[in-house]
Amino acid sequence: MWKRMLALLLLIPLLDGLFLVFVATQIGWQITVLLVVLTALLGMLLVRAEGRHTIRKIQSDLASGDIPTNRIIDGGFLLVAGAFLLTPGLITDTLGFLFALPPTRAVFRTVAKKWVITPYIDKQTGGFASGNVYTFGFPDGGSVSGSGTAGSSGQDGDTYRVDSDSYDIGFDDDAEEKGNP
Repeated sequence: MWKRMLALLLLIPLLDGLFLVFVATQIGWQITVLLVVLTALLGMLLVRAEGRHTIRKIQSDLASGDIPTNRIIDGGFLLVAGAFLLTPGLITDTLGFLFALPPTRAVFRTVAKKWVITPYIDKQTGGFASGNVYTFGFPDGGSVSGSGTAGSSGQDGDTYRVDSDSYDIGFDDDAEEKGNP
């Protein structure tokens, strides 16, 4: 997955540069430079306004006792939008505007929560944070650590061995014999 993301991050500036050359040959380099500067300035004004609005919403959510989860995600997307808008190019400016505008940012937020945030939290908490708790055994074939399968090493379905051969409690038998606890 990381290789794909790295390839995408390297592909965006390449496509942006090629598109700038294409646009410059069609409408002239002076108008192209003016267009890039104008989109960057307008985009930064939009990000600044949306950032202030998001901060106000976070403050009002905190004042009312609500958790501002969506607003914090919006703040992250506004940071990404600012980075895209500062990068010279028309494709990155378009992506920056998409991350900065509230309707499209809501779509990105929904997708990020479904495909990135919730799976990560489920992985870290075993499903307790999102409510996907497995009550009848474990989803990976019945092993606690995820390395075995059901029925291996004395495990049968949801039953696990807990005698002294199943785990190491970390006592040193030699230290006890010598009188060292």
